[in-house]
Amino acid sequence: METIDFIILFATLAFIVIYGTLKSRKNANVDDYIKGGNQSRWWTVGLSVMATQASAITFLSTPGQAFHDGMGFVQFYFGLPIAIIIICLVFLPIYHRLKVYTAYEYLESRFDLKTRSLTAGLFLVQRSLAAGITIYAPSIILSAVLGWNLFYLNIIIGILVIIYTVTGGTKAVNVTQKQQMAVIFLGLITTFVLIFSFLPDDITFNKAMKIAGANDKLDVLDFSFSFDNRYTFWSGIIGGSFLALSYFGTDQSQVQRYLSGKSLKESQMGLIFNAILKVPLQFFILLIGVMVFVFYQFNYSPINFNPAAKEAVLESKYSSQFETLEDQLKSIQDKKQVLANKFADETSASESTNLQSQLSELNTAEFQLRDKAKAIISVVDEKIETNDKDYVFIHFILNNLPKGLVGLLLAVILSAAMSSTASELNALASTTTIDLYKRNKKGNISEKHYVNSTKLFTLGWGIFAIIFACTASLFDNLIQLVNIIGSIFYGNVLGIFLLAFFITFVKSRAVFIAAILTQIIVIIGYSEDWMPYLWLNLFGCALVTGIAILIQFFTKKPTQHMESV
Repeated sequence: METIDFIILFATLAFIVIYGTLKSRKNANVDDYIKGGNQSRWWTVGLSVMATQASAITFLSTPGQAFHDGMGFVQFYFGLPIAIIIICLVFLPIYHRLKVYTAYEYLESRFDLKTRSLTAGLFLVQRSLAAGITIYAPSIILSAVLGWNLFYLNIIIGILVIIYTVTGGTKAVNVTQKQQMAVIFLGLITTFVLIFSFLPDDITFNKAMKIAGANDKLDVLDFSFSFDNRYTFWSGIIGGSFLALSYFGTDQSQVQRYLSGKSLKESQMGLIFNAILKVPLQFFILLIGVMVFVFYQFNYSPINFNPAAKEAVLESKYSSQFETLEDQLKSIQDKKQVLANKFADETSASESTNLQSQLSELNTAEFQLRDKAKAIISVVDEKIETNDKDYVFIHFILNNLPKGLVGLLLAVILSAAMSSTASELNALASTTTIDLYKRNKKGNISEKHYVNSTKLFTLGWGIFAIIFACTASLFDNLIQLVNIIGSIFYGNVLGIFLLAFFITFVKSRAVFIAAILTQIIVIIGYSEDWMPYLWLNLFGCALVTGIAILIQFFTKKPTQHMESV
């Protein structure tokens, strides 16, 4: 990295932190601190909701996902618009009518305190782990490719977020997320334009897409019902709908974003704005990954994008085997460059089919070499991450973008990490204060006390996230890891809310027991690999609903009278 990159990176991050702190340092009461005084307009709500979901993992992992597997991952988001419509029609009106601070307050009025506390506890567990991962994700990758100290990176990112989140609460999160999304949009558009400009002069966008299509990178829809395929149209529409319904409807990190809206209409418009923009945004990020794949049809790429992996192998007794694989890869890439140019030119149908077949075979051979390299890496050091999907995009940025723009793209990654982590810490603290601390606190306590308590809880959760980030280990793919953690818990939580909204004869005791049993079964199901993780959302939701209904039916002993919605 050049000096100008460091200046742009640190200037961007410093501006966001200082701006957020100054714009939101005055919070007179809990309503101001947790709900931002209900002053957010719909565009602020929409961008805040989007920024909360769009963590650094999105911008590090998604292009790498497309580089390896193509555009099919976009199916994961197909259920989001369906879920948003349901939330706007059902969840939001109830939250606004009851004037709740957290989603879990409603569960006490419908069931009882222990059900509210259990659900809030499930949220705290999964979201605190996710907060650590959103810090750890950019840190582990930046430390590997830039040589920065991982431990200090985790601490720096965590502290930057803690500063303005503790100071300004929800208002600070909302105002900084608008700046962060502006940086993110600018960085993504700039990157896409530059990738295209780096292709040979005679390679138009249509020709680039032709090359990508020849290698099955543009296959968006998969209508198969096989559980062997993790991302299909059906898992996206069904499993994705339940995941999005759980995340946007019951996860406090999102609920808190739209509860800060000036009115019910502003909150609904903000969510709809997010629903309209989210799928195209993810499609665009995946398309950037596909363009990176096309770029490497004309340029050399490493056999493994994780520099730490290559360094470890070259210092081992397997270095000669690894270098042989690299030589074989270079030979394949020389052939690919010739074929890619021929294939992109106008050719007859038969010649095009023949070239497509040859190009596809070469890319298959290339990925087989990459798999052999991963096997060697795992033998050298099993602790080193062999799956390099998360390193593809950052490798391209550092090795191909001009001075200054490297700093901008790193600012995009760290801005995304900060925006998502800030929302998570804000929500964790709010839930701890409202659902656990305040609800069980006796006596007449001042508003200032609860504001200060929420600030302390924000600090505490921030420290926990940093500690978890410093001790975490990398998974198969970071964007999958966050969604896996969510899927393990979200279905159960969503089922509890759907029971509360729609199945009014089920009472608190049945729901409480069903929720505990369901969580145990879902964890076992994931550990035993019963199904792809996206389906755990539907499984958990159906399971807690079914068990609760059965318990209620056979006991027929309602614990107390409850009001129906």
